[in-house]
Order: sequence, then C-alpha cells, then structure tokens
Amino acid sequence: MSGGGLRIGEVAARTGTTPRTIRYYEELGLLPSGGGRPAGTHRLYDEEDVSRLEEVLRLKQLLGVSLEELRELVAAERARAALRAEWQAGDTPSGRQREILEEALGHVDRQLELVVQRREEIAGLERELEDKRRRLRARLAELGASTHASASASRSTWPGSGSQGKKTASSQPAAANSST
Repeated sequence: MSGGGLRIGEVAARTGTTPRTIRYYEELGLLPSGGGRPAGTHRLYDEEDVSRLEEVLRLKQLLGVSLEELRELVAAERARAALRAEWQAGDTPSGRQREILEEALGHVDRQLELVVQRREEIAGLERELEDKRRRLRARLAELGASTHASASASRSTWPGSGSQGKKTASSQPAAANSST
C-alpha cells in the first residue's frame, strides 16, 4: 500500500493482469478512470476498484464475452449496485422500492440473456465437435472394415513380417478399435 491506496502495478500483480489492460479497461469505461486527480500524480486504487476489476476479469474469462458484451454486463452490475445502495439507504418510499426492484430485475434479466446466449453458442460448438468426432470414428471404423475385408480375402501378412508369423487382418480391427 502506498499512501492509502494501491498503484496500478500493485493492482495488476494482485489481479494477475497488466497495467496496460487496466488502463484499457478504464478507457472503455469498464472501470472508473481516476479522473479528477491532480496532474502528475499517480492514480490510486482502493479495494472496491480491485474487486470490480476482479469481477470484470472473471466475467471475461468465464464467459469469453466480447468487450462490448462485457461492458453491458458491467454497466448492469453498476446500475444494480446503485439501486442496492438506494434501497439500503432505508428512507425509500414503497412506490420507489417497487421501481428499484423492477429495475434491478431488468438488469439481471439482461445479464442472464447474455449468459444464456453464450451458453447456447458453446453448446452449438460442442454439438459441432461431437458430430465431427462421430464422423471421424465412423471413417476409422469403415477403414478398419475395408482393411479387414480385403485382408481376409487375400490372407495378406503384416507389412515387413515376411512369410514368418502371418497375421490376418482379423487381428487388425481389434487393435484399431481399442485406440478409439
């Protein structure tokens, strides 16, 4: 800690990112920029800044979202935090309490839409990869069957085995299939 806050290098080390990434996220509005500080002074970060950065990094890594989607998630989270603070102030009329809850629900709904969309995209990729794997296994099986049929018909030996130790292709598919 230096002077009651953390400098950018300390925050980067704690969160496992780089100062450049932190500055970039500030430029994009994903993190508050330390505007209002005197010229020539270093931006100091508090624990709330570190927590916000950790959440941004967690969302980006976990969801693999674009920076625009990440911006939407963070904006919704900030809006919910402001609503939470208003709610917790305790002097909110019941009509406004209902509005706060409805607004917060809207923000959570939007965040959930982004998460569901990402999950559906990942599920689609998973289906594509499973389909490719199925086709590759089918081709391997076809190759094994065609090798078996031609080898059985001609009683060929393994390459390089000569006339000694003849192996029919009937032993080939078992070896090929055991590796899949």
